[in-house]
Amino acid sequence: MRKRAFLSLALVFTVIMSGTVGYSIIEGWNLFDSLYMTVITLSTIGYQEVRPLSHTGRVFTIIIVFVGVGVVAYAINNGIRIIFEGEIQKALGRRKLEKRLKLIKNHFIVCGYGRMGRIICRELKAKGVPFVVVEKERQEPDQEDEIVFIYGDATKDELLKEAGIERARGLISVLSTDAQNLFVVLSARELNPDLFIVARAGDEGSEQKLLRAGADRVVSPYHIGGLRIAHTVLKPAVVDFLELATKTGYLELELEEVKVEENSSLANKTIHEAGIGRELGVIIVAIKRRNGEMKFNPMHNTVMKPGETLIAIGEVKRLKVLERLAKGKAAS
Repeated sequence: MRKRAFLSLALVFTVIMSGTVGYSIIEGWNLFDSLYMTVITLSTIGYQEVRPLSHTGRVFTIIIVFVGVGVVAYAINNGIRIIFEGEIQKALGRRKLEKRLKLIKNHFIVCGYGRMGRIICRELKAKGVPFVVVEKERQEPDQEDEIVFIYGDATKDELLKEAGIERARGLISVLSTDAQNLFVVLSARELNPDLFIVARAGDEGSEQKLLRAGADRVVSPYHIGGLRIAHTVLKPAVVDFLELATKTGYLELELEEVKVEENSSLANKTIHEAGIGRELGVIIVAIKRRNGEMKFNPMHNTVMKPGETLIAIGEVKRLKVLERLAKGKAAS
């Protein structure tokens, strides 16, 4: 549409300038009279000629009429199409968005699509987790193909409701300032008390404020980045291993969390009895108890209880088997 609009304007401008210069050279008129004659000729208004035309001037007028009127008609046609197509596309796009938002549930709402928000969305998409992005600035069309965007201020309650916060599993707020993240957390917690909320903290003192506002987890990128750099210098092999285990798309090794369900064949069994290490080749590095306590490096006789979360490391296909067992499904 932009190309058609630019081409139409360029053609109309070219015809008008050509007519103005042509009348000025052929008839010796001043630029205003030449421009006036060109405009009334192209618009087919039919006013009388500014001055009597010579034979050459009449031939030139005939050329202007045939060429110029066609150009003007083309420009008008394009203008109408652009207006109506734009409105239709906008209406269809809005209807499609509303339909997708009505169907989506148990999803995450990502507030902010900056550098950090893009990484989060890429990870969620790689894991097949449904999500909706609330962003103030409009994104390029190619980025909107696979992502559901809602444009506006994420601190507004009505926008969070539009994103389906009542049906959402969690919310991630990574806006540019701590004040904005604080407002989002307060609004989200009030709208959905059971929502799992993760917020970004920039300043050191903001972490406790966000937690008091209702955030379940607060992440400080600068703190984590500083620790990562320090550990890269002090413990490079450990950092390489963690990066290997947590890198998305690495097919040989991955670190995953698996929740033990009530009807799982792993429930109330020890790690040894379940054969996790012996048969699956998966290592349980920690178990998160139901009260939030984290038991690191559990022994082979540690009992896995329903509702607990296993932190396991191993090959992706073996972790998939463990996940199916933990959910009470056959390990096919």
